[in-house]
Amino acid sequence: MTSPRLPSRDLAPKAYAALGQVNAVLESSSLDRKLIELVFLRVSQINGCAYCVDLHWKALIDGGEDPRRLNSLITWRENTFYTPQERVALAWAESLTRLEQTGAPDADFAPLSEHFTDQQIVELTFVAALMNAWNRLGVGMRLPVGMPKLKH
Repeated sequence: MTSPRLPSRDLAPKAYAALGQVNAVLESSSLDRKLIELVFLRVSQINGCAYCVDLHWKALIDGGEDPRRLNSLITWRENTFYTPQERVALAWAESLTRLEQTGAPDADFAPLSEHFTDQQIVELTFVAALMNAWNRLGVGMRLPVGMPKLKH
């Protein structure tokens, strides 16, 4: 276990609060809360943010999610546990998270319109972008697993 580096919340409170405000807006968006948490968890897995993986896994479990689905999230392409809507959302989130490798191709973007409105596509893009920002803070500042939930 690593020790935290710097208390980003305390040292940059306005920036931290602004991210928290985006988080609050997305929680009241037109997207399903479970889908948002699923994307948050998958993005956090990719980025290796132990704090965020723990936080969003707990949120999904508390929301009644099947632990087997969560355990298999890393292999979502190889199993049948996810709906077509979840699959296109996860593909888009992964594409945005691995931007340097993917360039967010049309092949990942085009299927979104079969399952989401234009507004929801933009909101989903914000979900992935926001989680990537939180993950960079979590990994960069070495937030430890088990630390109390940060207030957004």
